[in-house]
Amino acid sequence: MQKVYIITGLSGSGKTTAIQAFEDASFYCVDNMPIQLLQKFLDLPLKENPEIKGLVFVMDMRSKDFILNYGSGILSLEDRGISLRIIFLEADEDTLFKRYSETRRQHPVSNEKSLLTSIKREKEMMLPIKQTAHHIINTTGLNTHQLKSRILDLINDGCTISCLTKINVVSFGYKYGIPYDADLIVDMRFLANPYFVPELKYQDGESEAVRQFVLSNHETIAFLEKYLNLLDYLIPLYKRENKAYLTLALGCTGGRHRSVAIARNIFEHLNKKGLNPGLIHRDIDRDLKET
Repeated sequence: MQKVYIITGLSGSGKTTAIQAFEDASFYCVDNMPIQLLQKFLDLPLKENPEIKGLVFVMDMRSKDFILNYGSGILSLEDRGISLRIIFLEADEDTLFKRYSETRRQHPVSNEKSLLTSIKREKEMMLPIKQTAHHIINTTGLNTHQLKSRILDLINDGCTISCLTKINVVSFGYKYGIPYDADLIVDMRFLANPYFVPELKYQDGESEAVRQFVLSNHETIAFLEKYLNLLDYLIPLYKRENKAYLTLALGCTGGRHRSVAIARNIFEHLNKKGLNPGLIHRDIDRDLKET
C-alpha cells in the first residue's frame, strides 16, 4: 500500500521545500488540497501506479475552512482504513516574519492589523492541528538543503540517506565547446593522442584498439587512480547536499578518442558502485560528419 502524507503547518515554515523533497523521491504531490476533496482524490487510480511511491498533500490556512473541516476529514479517512502520516512544520516568530517580509506575499490570516499579529494568530489557530501530527519539524535555522534532508530521512523511517543523484559521464571535444551543464570538467589533452597513429585515426574511443592505447598509458593509469579516488570521495558529499544532477565531463581535442575511452572507464567504475550513471559521447562522430 502506498504511503499517504499530509504536510501542514505555519505559513512560511517551509512547506514548499518539503513538497519538493517528496517530488524528488517520486511521490505524487498536490499543493493546497481542500480536505473535502481528499477522499475523492484517493479513489483515483494514481495509487496503483508502481512508479509512484506515495501521495502527498499540502493543506493549510490558504483554504479558509481548513480548521473547521480538518478533524472530521481526518477521521473519515481513518475510518476507511487509510493510514495517514501528518507532518507539521513550524518556525519561530522572528523567522516567519523575516521570510514573509522577503516574499512580500499576503499572510493567509489577513484580517489582523499587522503581519506579526497574523503570525501569532495563525500559531494559536493551528495548535489543535499540530497536536495531531506524527512528525513536527521546526525549520528555524534550517536552509533548503537541510530541510530536504530531514524530509528524506523521514520518508525512509528515520534512516539517514542521501538523495538519488543522477550522474552523467560526458565525453566532448574542446573544439566544439564545453558542455553547458558540466559540473566537473577534466582536460584529457595531456595524454598521447591516438589521432596521430594511422591505424587508430579513424577508430574511436569505444574500439578495443583505441581503449588499449589510451588506458595502457602509465600516465592514464596514474590519472584514473587519483581521479576515481576523488570521485569516490566527492559523490557522497554531493548526494548529502541533495544535488539532483551531477555531470562529469571529460574533454579532448575532438571528443573522439581520449575523452571517450576515459569516460567509458569512469562510467564502468561508477556502475560497479551501483550508482547507475548515464554515458554520453557528445562529439564522438562529429569530426566524421563535418569532413
